[in-house]
Amino acid sequence: MKGAGLKLMVVVLAAFLVTGCSSRATKTDDAQSRAQVEDRTLSQGAGESGGGAQTSGLDARGDLSPAALNDPDSPLAVRIIYFDYDSANIRADFADTVAAHAAFLAANPTISVTLEGHADERGSREYNLALGERRALAVRRQLVLLGAAAGQVRTVSYGEERPTTDGHDESSYALNRRVEMVY
Repeated sequence: MKGAGLKLMVVVLAAFLVTGCSSRATKTDDAQSRAQVEDRTLSQGAGESGGGAQTSGLDARGDLSPAALNDPDSPLAVRIIYFDYDSANIRADFADTVAAHAAFLAANPTISVTLEGHADERGSREYNLALGERRALAVRRQLVLLGAAAGQVRTVSYGEERPTTDGHDESSYALNRRVEMVY
């Protein structure tokens, strides 16, 4: 009987400890949920007085006309997206280029682009054709996510068949791992 009472007392004490711990976590969670959030909404008239958000880039210059494709200073002048070895992930240094082309396509729904996927010579022909396709589809997916219509973007893979450089070193390989945007 004494052993049963002792066991009951241990169970009750453990229950109190667990309850106390959970209430502390709840207080911490409540404090975090009440954390201050900075208000970044524009106040009335902010856009007119110049106190609002400032933008730069393609939209701010209004370079969304088809003539922007021929401007060498436009972000649209860059039409080759390079990739890392054996990768179909768009590199961070080309994110702005893809975004600029997506904005251009969204603003010009009658214009279309063909994405030509390429690979370097390492790997089998079949593998490189598939890799070129994955690269072209990655750029297509990003363009569509950023506003281009799916019907505006076609893809084709050339694999290793159309190298820009015929060398057999890393610098040549790096130039052949690409997607070309052809308007």
